[in-house]
Amino acid sequence: MAKYYDCSFCGNRIEPGTGLVYVKNDGSILRFCSSKCKKNMLFLKHIPQKTKWTKKYVKAKTR
Repeated sequence: MAKYYDCSFCGNRIEPGTGLVYVKNDGSILRFCSSKCKKNMLFLKHIPQKTKWTKKYVKAKTR
């Protein structure tokens, strides 16, 4: 049985065998669906709730 994960930045579902895994020095695991999400979170330091193309933005705005 394959396990599905959600992207740490945008919240999209990651299919098995795809995506990127980033392990921080403290041992926490970040999973990304694309390099776009990885760059926005780690290098550009964007906040998912303020980035319009993410599911987390839509969820934050509907509250």
